[in-house]
Amino acid sequence: MSGSGDKNRLRLSDGLAELEVAPREGGCITAFRWRRGAETLDWLRPAPASGRFAPNDSGCFPLLPYSNRIRSGRFSFGGKDYRLRPNFAPAPHTIHGHGWKLPWEVAAQNADSLTLSYDHDGSDWPAPYRAAQRFALHDGGLSVEIAVTNTGTQAMPAGLGLHPYFPRTPACRLAATVDRMWATDAEVMPTGLVDADLSGGLSPDATPLDNCFTGFAGRAVIDWPEQAATLTLEADPALAFLVVYTPAGADFFCAEPVSHCTDAVNLAAARDDTGLAVLQAGERFAATLRFLPRWNGLS
Repeated sequence: MSGSGDKNRLRLSDGLAELEVAPREGGCITAFRWRRGAETLDWLRPAPASGRFAPNDSGCFPLLPYSNRIRSGRFSFGGKDYRLRPNFAPAPHTIHGHGWKLPWEVAAQNADSLTLSYDHDGSDWPAPYRAAQRFALHDGGLSVEIAVTNTGTQAMPAGLGLHPYFPRTPACRLAATVDRMWATDAEVMPTGLVDADLSGGLSPDATPLDNCFTGFAGRAVIDWPEQAATLTLEADPALAFLVVYTPAGADFFCAEPVSHCTDAVNLAAARDDTGLAVLQAGERFAATLRFLPRWNGLS
């Protein structure tokens, strides 16, 4: 493993794929690309080439111990009320958990794999926990395992996922098997379920979305016809929800496999389909997302 020109970023390679990770900047992926001769193809939106950056300017960041938004940063669990510190001003709702806002430590590393971790002391959550990410390259593909372990003595709610940003081209398309979609209000909070179908593919340019889909079957395919390139996402069954974010006019879009719906920690009081996990003391929750590229016949 070597530096990438920025001492805060670590670089992995398997001879075909290159991965850059910034442990101290929220454990974010700053680049995942292939080089073939003079050609370079970025499978994730690259972060700014050097210097500090916001995690939401990266290629991908971790979501834990919850995904997406918690209404007003408030919830009840185990008979206690919790109010989380705001982390996305001026929005009133906390978002994306703790991991993307914290520095991670290198726990293990070699030429084509890297493990990061951090320990949370239990402030701003019902119990302390240990978070981990393991990145591994193999034959040009990337796998990312994300995990959270309850290191306290009391139960805690938990969720996880990844927030990748993909380059957006006029002809690119995203296809996935889902069954329903959470409609949202003006603050992107869930209001109700409606039928949905992404199997035929959607154009991020033509379909502005910021919604969570249920019944995600664990496979999404992104095509970039202009580059004769395809990226398949394969997610563990624990990641049974897919958040799709296609902001109008942007040069990126997001397809985020996650373990629960938006505001699950509140909705779970009245529903059994939110995906929210509850970890007992010492229990670990983990899932893996695989990025499998194919470029002009090479995979």
